[in-house]
Amino acid sequence: MDEQGATGETVEATEHEASEVTYDEQRFPARPQRLSRRQSPRPRAQLRGNGVRRVSDPRSADGSNPAYVQWLVGQSMLADADVLSRQLSGQPSMWRNPYARPDARRALRTASVWFTAYPISLITRPEESFLGSLGDDALWQAFQTIGIDAVHTGPVKRAGGITGWRETPSVDGHFDRVSTHIDPLFGTEDEFRTLTAVADHHGGSVIDDIVPGHTGKGSDFRLAEMAYEDYPGIYHMVEIPPEDWDLLPDVPEGADAVNLDAVTEAKLAEHGYIIGAMQRVIFYAPGVKETNWSATAPVTGVDGTPRRWVYLHYFKQGQPSINWLDPTFAGMRLVIGDALHSLGDLGSHALRLDANGFLGVEKSAEGLPAWSEGHPLSHAANHVIAGMVRKVGGFTFQELNLTMEDIRDTGRVGADLSYDFVNRPAYHHALATGSTEFLRLTLRTSLEVGVEPVTLVHALQNHDELTYELVHWATLHSDDVYVFRGQEVTGSELAETIRADLTRHLTGEAADYNRVFTTNGIACTTASVIAAVQGLRTLDEIDEDSVGSIRRAHLLLAMFNAWQPGVFALSGWDLLGMLPVPADEVRDLIETGDTRWIHRGAHDLMDVAPELTTSSSGMPRSRSLYGSLPAQLEQEDSFANGLRSVLALRTEHDIAVASQIDVPDVAHPGMLVLVHRLDGGDATREGAQLQVTVLNFTSEPIAGTVHSSTFAPRMSVVDAATGGEIAFVDDLLSFPIWLGAYGGVFLVLAEDELHGAGPR
Repeated sequence: MDEQGATGETVEATEHEASEVTYDEQRFPARPQRLSRRQSPRPRAQLRGNGVRRVSDPRSADGSNPAYVQWLVGQSMLADADVLSRQLSGQPSMWRNPYARPDARRALRTASVWFTAYPISLITRPEESFLGSLGDDALWQAFQTIGIDAVHTGPVKRAGGITGWRETPSVDGHFDRVSTHIDPLFGTEDEFRTLTAVADHHGGSVIDDIVPGHTGKGSDFRLAEMAYEDYPGIYHMVEIPPEDWDLLPDVPEGADAVNLDAVTEAKLAEHGYIIGAMQRVIFYAPGVKETNWSATAPVTGVDGTPRRWVYLHYFKQGQPSINWLDPTFAGMRLVIGDALHSLGDLGSHALRLDANGFLGVEKSAEGLPAWSEGHPLSHAANHVIAGMVRKVGGFTFQELNLTMEDIRDTGRVGADLSYDFVNRPAYHHALATGSTEFLRLTLRTSLEVGVEPVTLVHALQNHDELTYELVHWATLHSDDVYVFRGQEVTGSELAETIRADLTRHLTGEAADYNRVFTTNGIACTTASVIAAVQGLRTLDEIDEDSVGSIRRAHLLLAMFNAWQPGVFALSGWDLLGMLPVPADEVRDLIETGDTRWIHRGAHDLMDVAPELTTSSSGMPRSRSLYGSLPAQLEQEDSFANGLRSVLALRTEHDIAVASQIDVPDVAHPGMLVLVHRLDGGDATREGAQLQVTVLNFTSEPIAGTVHSSTFAPRMSVVDAATGGEIAFVDDLLSFPIWLGAYGGVFLVLAEDELHGAGPR
């Protein structure tokens, strides 16, 4: 996910009661079958061959050249979407599944342990593609052995832009999509379909991406600039008449657009052209991105008229935002077509919705920023997208780094699952400080707001930074008062304290290999977070003697994320214990401030090319502390085998679909206790056992008492890993516990067969 945290006012949407469902929601396929189509070619065959045609044409690359216009149309996402939608319309496959309501547990029963790939960082065999490597049967056998049942591919379709007749590279890690076609850099459509078939064989699933919030500057945007048919309706873009071009800044030579400064933004808003400032400026950088609006250079349209446009981009200038309420509904058609292509043609089982929290924007009262977050249109658009995906048998998850209320409200009608931005910085903070106080606050607040952990994707490392914006506290609840470290603090003060703690413990003098990323978080790997906490200040200090302690702490974080309801996700950087790439090896990539490239080092999961020093995309190989998966699976005390044991308990007791019922106070600052009811989400189920996760976030052994009002006297306490009874619940509803450094136990409470359990 590449959307960042908020620093502005969030407006809540009006809530409505859901209507009664009059059909059976419970029984429908766990994985979508590929959609039946009429006997006609795939959209790709009707539009182009296996790739974008490289055309060398001396004629003008603008709207005055019909050949250029048709070249763009032939590779546009909107044209593909229109063809595909006509092929699927009226087919019985579109009416086989309930779709109105999100269903997290149904999604979890499809796949609950995810490997999240990053295409440009995976080392493959020579001449083997990323998708070909992911479709390797040996890799899936290793995943199945460990307990991983899904792969999230990351963005693999064409991205970047087009300038004239020339393609330009992605400006944001392939999250600036310009085509429904697989990028040859990562493989082919046939390799994607093979991947889904191999996944099916191993009982697994494949998760693809769509980006409902924006595209890149590909064919669709270039056609929009030319005012061709419906294409301007895809984007939040406004034509500025020539008499007011003096309001616009000049576009530098060699560029196709220029970002507006705040003064120009205000002037255009005063003239009624745009709605002005948003609630925040993501990726703010003086002289680079000072507002969310940019102006194009003059572009000759298909009618021969030169035009200048001002367009919205929440993220980078090369990512124009999609308009979800244009009269043509062109943006909606484009996104839905892309989704149906992934599910119906490629065979994906689910989709991530990237940048989906910014689908509605509206002018606010005089003097206030435009309403751009928590907007009802975002909820409606997400409902449409997620409903369509459920309609064809798939599920969706969203990366929505907004307030808990936003996550809750969007999740009520939209995506089935949401990325856990709330507890991720909190568990890192617990590890860094040896205190779970803030983590317990985030867990409890989530339950109180109505964001149940079963609806969340609990992740270790992904391709993004360790996000620490703490949007919930820094925005909507900035003036609310909380008790932290024995003092009353406001939400904004709390967020500042946590950010300062994380920065102090994980970067700078504490660890020169982790870097702050703008105002959004810290660029780091999970292993490098742990190394910093353990006092290893340079990469050279991380030697073989350090590996055991780092591995134990890494497994602790895996226990936290896996031993609670919801999805557990991890990356190749986690599986192999990767360290950051030394900054001088990615100097060209980080010189503009995007320090995240240091934690995206190349890695070789299956040891298929030990001689290679980079991925096929050119990412430098970083250092692995744990070794390849085949080597680890042969080593009894490896991270992979430790993870295998953690996931075996998760699967055996079906905790992924359980209900979290308590996050009690603890007897030691470094202890965390989570209490779950193993009821599959059915609060009326009789005889459901209690499960208790107890974790030690410190490097020292701890002893204490576990207490919860959900316990009953004389319940037996069983260590699920050994089957041994370790204690009984006493009359004060507590039992003693001892944990080693970075230790954790998965406990099951049951009635004592001899004495029975007392009343609750």
